[in-house]
Amino acid sequence: MGELKHSQTRIRAAVMRGGTSKGLYFLADDLPKDAATRDAVLLAAMGSPDARQIDGMGGANPLTSKVAIVSRATRADADVDYLFAQVVVDEARVDYGQNCGNLLAGVGPFAIERGLVAATGDMTDVGIHMVNTGQVAVATVQTPGGMAKYDGDVAIDGVPGTAAPIPLMFRDTAGSSCGALFPTGQRQDVVEGVTVTCIDNGMPLVLMRAADLGCTGAESWQQLETDAQFQPMRERIEAIRLAVGPRMNLGDVRSRTVPKMCLVAAPQAGGVLATRCFIPHRCHSSIGVLAAVSVATAAALPGTVCHEMAVVPQGDAPLVSIEHPTGEFTVRLTLGLDAEGQTDVTGAGLLRTARWLFDGDVCIPSRVWAQGEAS
Repeated sequence: MGELKHSQTRIRAAVMRGGTSKGLYFLADDLPKDAATRDAVLLAAMGSPDARQIDGMGGANPLTSKVAIVSRATRADADVDYLFAQVVVDEARVDYGQNCGNLLAGVGPFAIERGLVAATGDMTDVGIHMVNTGQVAVATVQTPGGMAKYDGDVAIDGVPGTAAPIPLMFRDTAGSSCGALFPTGQRQDVVEGVTVTCIDNGMPLVLMRAADLGCTGAESWQQLETDAQFQPMRERIEAIRLAVGPRMNLGDVRSRTVPKMCLVAAPQAGGVLATRCFIPHRCHSSIGVLAAVSVATAAALPGTVCHEMAVVPQGDAPLVSIEHPTGEFTVRLTLGLDAEGQTDVTGAGLLRTARWLFDGDVCIPSRVWAQGEAS
């Protein structure tokens, strides 16, 4: 248990920016073993449930109310295990039903800093078992002098300044949560009168043409999230989400953060496709890592709602630039042929950055951990 001081429980933690998200990073050994007690601890650490999260470390937004729990790997093809926890801002609930590819970018440096992985020269590959869905990603971390490097010259949209690059390579992500790349068995379905594509290549996602929902796909994320004129659209999107949950093998999704919902439109800034994503009720200011992989996959495969409007480069390793409200996100797809000779996506790679922001103890009321152990 964390050390008791001044009537509060202190738990070792780091705050890191991973990609375009930010969260708390813990070693699994520093948290309670009991799942219910652990959830209570995470809620207290983040300050949930409270729309402002004023009494915790959360930033009053799903993108800054995230937790990475890291431990030594439990499987031979990885170096560490990474369990992602989405701490719901305004509910007493922690969701483990998805991965977070943004916080994933910080897992490699965190594992090196905490001594779980030894640096191996100027570059260190870290195999990361994504416990939530069972897939493995490989992060390449710059480690000159045996230390994780954070300064660099790579810029990613949604983050000011530059940092050291952290390439991420994914494999075997198709159907990670839903059991199949197209979990309904179709590349298009009509749900609540709207034609959609349900896809899961690392993130369960429902794609809808923006025009079918009464918008252009060029609106700002603030407009889509708060403007009264888009309230009927937001309600319709949620109705679609609730209807497709069981069809995507996700069950009743009323209290889940998946599937994410994504409006798509023809590219407007030289990319492959324009997107506006809901996660699932607030509009993302950019796009999630694994959501971008799922969107890029749908853009490349015939028969989806976005394939014909997408401008996908030729070749078997296209760079697919996904436009989002604050810029673009580029995914390199690896394409091949399936058993029937049809185009298939066999892998994906992308570039993120991360930065260590704080190292120390996060404090929670001592009763939170103690009550869990006593129950």
